[in-house]
Formats: sequence, structure tokens, C-alpha cells
Amino acid sequence: MSNMKKYAAEFVGTFVLVLFACGVAAVTGCTAEANASYLITALAFGLVIVAMAHSIGNISGCHINPAVSLGVLLNGGMSVSDFIGYVIAQFLGATAGAAVLRGLIGTSYGLGTNGLYDGSVVKSLIIEIILTCVFVLAILGVTSKPENGKVAGLVIGGSLTLVHLLGIFFTGTSVNPARSFGPALLMGGDALANVWVFIVGPLAGGVLAAILWKLLGGKEAK
Repeated sequence: MSNMKKYAAEFVGTFVLVLFACGVAAVTGCTAEANASYLITALAFGLVIVAMAHSIGNISGCHINPAVSLGVLLNGGMSVSDFIGYVIAQFLGATAGAAVLRGLIGTSYGLGTNGLYDGSVVKSLIIEIILTCVFVLAILGVTSKPENGKVAGLVIGGSLTLVHLLGIFFTGTSVNPARSFGPALLMGGDALANVWVFIVGPLAGGVLAAILWKLLGGKEAK
């Protein structure tokens, strides 16, 4: 598989994630209040992962998330050059997805951007580190055995739904620097000013997941 095909797959996957999942959050008016839109948004993020895992998983592994790619890199599952290519493709895909979403609905509904919990950078970083660690740890675990291939997409999608069920209340749930950057860039204002939190937090969570996986004696992700 050529590198460009893998990067193109990551671009497409992240594009779809932002357009559909962040789009669902925007058009349903998802907020921290527990209601139907809260649940629908959590499911949308998980379902996109399931769909993309079975669409591009055999091409790129369907990371569509720099934090996931970082965890895989640290676990020996990819090269540094591929990591850089993946991250660039993911950020470009997320930005393109947000641009299309903005072109369709404008900014009055929001674009599924993240926000600080209780106005606190520290609290927001903590929740994002925890959520991302759980998510990436699940990915490292389920992808460590080839025999899990048939269920990996469901497990990863279910894990992303799980972290959204808790995380939407706090920050809207990032766990993905690219997913946060694209909508923030197109929204501007406070969303863009605070987006660094949703880049640093998930990346730190990915590092923590890789460390925990090694400490727990997990096998290298394939």
C-alpha cells in the first residue's frame, strides 16, 4: 500500500468524521444538557468510526485522529515519517470537513466546536487526557491481535461513543486534535483561542495510553 493512498484515506476519514459527527452536533443543537441531541451526537461519533473502519481500515488503519496515531507510533506500530503524513492528512481532512459544514449551515448553529469546562484550562486538560487515554488504550488493545479484526471497528466506535457520553458534558469531547482544530479554525473567536487545549490534552492522553499499554504488558499494536 503506497503512503499517499494511506494519507488520502486518513484525509477522507477525518473529513467524514467532522462533516457528519460535528455536523450532527451542530444541527441537533447538542449542549451539555442531557437530552436526545446529547445521545444522538455521542452515537454519531461512534457510528462514523464504525463506518470508516470498514471503509478505509484496510488502507490506513483508520486512525483519523492524531492522538491515535501518536499512541500507535509510541507503541512501535508506525514510522515517524508515516506519523507526520497521517497527522497532516488528518488536519487537512478535518479542516475541509469543517469548511463544507460551514458552507452548508453557516456558523449560527456552531460547528461542533469544543469549549472549556467551567472556564478552566486545567479541568479541561484533565478530562481530555482521561477520555483520550481510555479511548486510545481500547484501540491499542483491540488492534493488538489479528483475530480481533472483525470486531475492531465496533469496539473502537463503541469506545468513542462511551467517552462522548461522559465528555460532552464537560468539553463537548475532543479526544482528537484534528477534529477540534478544523471546526475551531472555521468558527474563530474563543473556539480558536482555546483550541490548543484540545490539541495538547488529547496528545497527552495518547502518550499516557501508550505508556499504560506497555506497563500492562500489552503486545505491540499491528
